[in-house]
Amino acid sequence: MRFLKLVIISIFFLAFSSIEIKAQRIKNSKDKSYYSDDVLLGKKSLKSAQDTVLIKEKEHNELNEVVIKSQPLLLKYGANGNIDVNVNGTVLATSSSVNELLGRVPNVVVADGEISVVGKGEAIIYLNGVLINYERFAAIPVSQIQKIEVISNPSARYDAEGKAVINIITKQNVESGIMGAVNQHITGSKFGGTLYNTLLDFNYSKGKFSFITNYGLQLGRNRELLYTTRTRPNPDDFMKSELTTDWKRRFNNYSNFGFGLQYSFSPNNYISLAYSGNVSDLGGITESRNSITNNSGKSFYATDVDRNDILLNQFINLNYNWTTAKGSSLFIGSQFSNYNQTIRDFIEESSLVEETDSERFLKNNVDSRINIIAVQADYSKKIDEKTKLEIGTKFSHATINSGTDFLISEDEINFELDDELSSDFEYNEKIAAAYFNYIGALNEKINFSLGVRAEKTSYDLFTNANGIQKFDKSYGNFFPNMLLNFNLSEDWKGHFSYVSRITRPRYQALNPYVIYQDPFTTIEGNPNLLPEKTHAFEIGVMYKKFDFKVGYTYKIDPISAAALRGDTPNSYILRALNLEKGHTFFTSISRSFNIKWWNSVNTASITWQKSVDNYYAFEFSPVEPQIYLYTNNTFTIPKLFKLQLLAWYLSDRSYGLGSENGRSTITLGIERNFFKDALKLNFTANDIFHKFMVSGDYNVGQTQIYYHRTYTSNYFKLIATYSFGDSKKTTYKKSEVEQSENNRAR
Repeated sequence: MRFLKLVIISIFFLAFSSIEIKAQRIKNSKDKSYYSDDVLLGKKSLKSAQDTVLIKEKEHNELNEVVIKSQPLLLKYGANGNIDVNVNGTVLATSSSVNELLGRVPNVVVADGEISVVGKGEAIIYLNGVLINYERFAAIPVSQIQKIEVISNPSARYDAEGKAVINIITKQNVESGIMGAVNQHITGSKFGGTLYNTLLDFNYSKGKFSFITNYGLQLGRNRELLYTTRTRPNPDDFMKSELTTDWKRRFNNYSNFGFGLQYSFSPNNYISLAYSGNVSDLGGITESRNSITNNSGKSFYATDVDRNDILLNQFINLNYNWTTAKGSSLFIGSQFSNYNQTIRDFIEESSLVEETDSERFLKNNVDSRINIIAVQADYSKKIDEKTKLEIGTKFSHATINSGTDFLISEDEINFELDDELSSDFEYNEKIAAAYFNYIGALNEKINFSLGVRAEKTSYDLFTNANGIQKFDKSYGNFFPNMLLNFNLSEDWKGHFSYVSRITRPRYQALNPYVIYQDPFTTIEGNPNLLPEKTHAFEIGVMYKKFDFKVGYTYKIDPISAAALRGDTPNSYILRALNLEKGHTFFTSISRSFNIKWWNSVNTASITWQKSVDNYYAFEFSPVEPQIYLYTNNTFTIPKLFKLQLLAWYLSDRSYGLGSENGRSTITLGIERNFFKDALKLNFTANDIFHKFMVSGDYNVGQTQIYYHRTYTSNYFKLIATYSFGDSKKTTYKKSEVEQSENNRAR
């Protein structure tokens, strides 16, 4: 591990302290294909007559976007603190999924089903500027992605849910006619097994009509391993549990699909209809082995869960979009989302207690349905070149119904319903929102954005878990936002921002139904969860090729989770809960390099986080900061191949109520194009030393808890991509109505 850390740190600082590129002078008097390194910062000073350069003017408070076709830039920093990561034409485009892709993006960390931005916290996902849910995000074909925007300081235009925004931009200017691509991925891992991914994309456009469709199918096996110890050291109540849970997943049918139709009244006036969905037919075995030692002796429990889980998600969008010649725009959209989950797990328990064997059998039957209807309208008025007004409104209605039946048998034949483990759950929620955002300029060097978002939430909840419980509540919130941009000179730029946000509990986190893990461990929702509120401040400075940030975030009722003692001496419940408050300080510095054969992106940051709570009897510990190092290097050998070296490192940290151990990854890849770029082959070795593991410990309620989770992150992958078509120009634009509610449907 020490050697690995040294390797990553050496790579990082080698890139960070590399030679300054003096690109402003002519490198070759005969070949004038030189450029100013100011291009990397989005400045207008281009000094090459031979490189094809496209400059697109954005809003006055953003930097100009520059694309050098001879070699796509991987990263562009914005003066407002955002970063743009180019995907199309880079090695990032060879990722098998958007989840894998984001795990390779600087300042983005993907773990335990959560996508977070370093120093900010959990992010919400947008597609082409419109909020989408996790399932839709997972279904986006990587081949359709143009770039990714990491928005650290979202304005009032963005939904108040989430501390940061990741906006995925798909390819818009696809040539018309017929165009398609076929991708075949083969992923092999000694730890997890083999996965096969087949991805199909097809586009057709003629006249005012456009059609787009995609299908992806994943088959094979995957694995996740969790080792947990729970220790109560008090001699009067001594207990030590050593639990190993091994998820050996089998993907019977893990697929996503979609199609879209669009009619364009004019290039900037169109209506679109889209349908998409995904199916997760998950099988395999979950093996749990629990050894418990207490004052009564030692016992051993073995549990095998034969999984039969099926999830079907479907989405329908109907949208209208109109943009005037002067830059104003109107968007009206509606969306219906439907989630259906069926679980039919068969559980076999065996135990050895005081040399006595016993056996029992369980059936866990769950039926769950979520329906979400949402409508949204956004209007943007361009007053002049420096002034813009944005207003919008949204309404959503979510209904959730689920029923859980736990059946228990001693002989595998006669099953009886267990009322304590069975429950019904109903939830209805309505959210109305409105916002305005004003963009203006104080003078030639200072521009600003001021906005506020208002949201009114009302819900009612019913469950008969642990007795009949009914809740209903209504509350409103205002979320002000402010951004100041300073364009002091060609070399100096800066920004100051204040952002307020809210994170509502996911629907399943509210549902107290039982998810079985072993005889003494269950996962249960918490209907008493409160939404988490966040206030974030950030100051940023850009000097030439360097980007520097420092920020502070204050959280009220932060949502966390812990293993709490159950009703019996050895039982524990994994449950989401609210802490009292949280503080986060962070600082980061970034530097990119780009020459004809080498593209390098490098980031370093330090985060200091402290969580505070006095209700659940956590044991406090000294706070230790966390170091984050990231480097992504692409080496292009003309007419031969591309090489990629990606490495990142997260150090140990302690956040006051617990600690996490460090983790890291090193990935190598090679790519080669054939037949005039129609066929592309890529070979990748991901997480070579298998150091991406999430582990840590905390003390709560006189119990010391340690956890260590291992993923199938070390693998070799071969990708073949074939593109075909006779296209010339198309204008299909996929838009989806904004829905933070979908983000919580998992």
